[in-house]
Amino acid sequence: MTDTVSSINQEQAGYRPAAEARDFIALLKPRVMSLVVFTAFVGMLAAPGELHPVLALASIVLIAIGAGASGALNMWYDADIDTEMSRTAGRPIPAGRITPGEALGFGLTLSFASVVLLGLVANVTSAALLALTIFFYAVVYTMWLKRRTPQNIVIGGAAGAFPPMIGWAAVSDSVTIESIVLFGIIFLWTPPHFWALSLFIKKDYEKVSVPMLPVVAGEQETRKQIWLYSLLMVPCGLAPFFMGFAGMFYGIVSAALGTCFLVLAFYVWRGEAKADRKLFLFSIFYLFSVFAALAGERIVGGLIA
Repeated sequence: MTDTVSSINQEQAGYRPAAEARDFIALLKPRVMSLVVFTAFVGMLAAPGELHPVLALASIVLIAIGAGASGALNMWYDADIDTEMSRTAGRPIPAGRITPGEALGFGLTLSFASVVLLGLVANVTSAALLALTIFFYAVVYTMWLKRRTPQNIVIGGAAGAFPPMIGWAAVSDSVTIESIVLFGIIFLWTPPHFWALSLFIKKDYEKVSVPMLPVVAGEQETRKQIWLYSLLMVPCGLAPFFMGFAGMFYGIVSAALGTCFLVLAFYVWRGEAKADRKLFLFSIFYLFSVFAALAGERIVGGLIA
C-alpha cells in the first residue's frame, strides 16, 4: 500500500526514472552504428598503405562514436515525431528516460570529441569527412530534408555512405575514385532499402506528416523507383571488380547477390505480396555480404603475401 501511494506521488510530481547506461547506448543507434563500423573497417582494409593496428582500432572506435553522436542528435530533433510513431515510441526520449537536453549535450560532446581525436589519431582528411558525415545526417537530413521532401532518403543517404571513405582516408590520407565507388554502392543502396521499409510502415509516416515517397507519390511510384535505383546499384556493386581493386571472388559474390536483389526489386515493382519486406531484409544481407567479400579478399591476400 505504501509503495502504491509513493508511486502515485512520484507520478504527480513529474517523477522521471534515472537514465541508465543502456539508454545512452540506445541514443547511439547501435544497429546502424554496427554497419557504419563494418563498412569503415572494410574501407581501411581496401585502402593502399598501412596504419598501425592500435591506431586503426582507435580510428574505428572514433568513427563509431561519431556515427553514434549523429544518431543521438537525430533522436533529439525527432523526439516529437518519434513519440507518435509505433516503431520509435520506445526510444529513450519519447519514453521519458532521457530528456531532450541530455540527448543534445551528449550528441554534441561526442561529435566534437570524435572529430578532434580522429584528426589526432589518423589525419585531418578522415576527421573532416567524419565531421561532414555528422553534419549531413544531423543537419542536412534530419533538420532540413526529412520533413520537407520525399527525396530525403536519396540526398540524406550520403551520410550513411561516407564511412568507407572515412576508413579509406584514415589509412591513405586521401579520397580516391575507389573510395568514391564504395561510397556509391551504399548511396545507391539506401533508397531501395528504406523505401522498401517505408512501404510497409507507411501509416507511421502518414501519422507524423513525414513526406516519405509512398506517402507523397503513392506506392506504385515508390515501387518503380525501387526498381530503377536497384538497376543503378547492382552495376556499381560490380565496379570494384571491373576497376581491379577487388578480385574474382568479390565479382562472383557481387554478381550473384546483385541478381537476387534485382529479382526481389522486380517483384516489388510488380506489387507481389510481402515482396517489400523480403527486399528490405535481403538488402541488409546484400550490403553486408559484398563488403564482407571485399574484406575477405584483402585479409586472405594479406596472409598469403
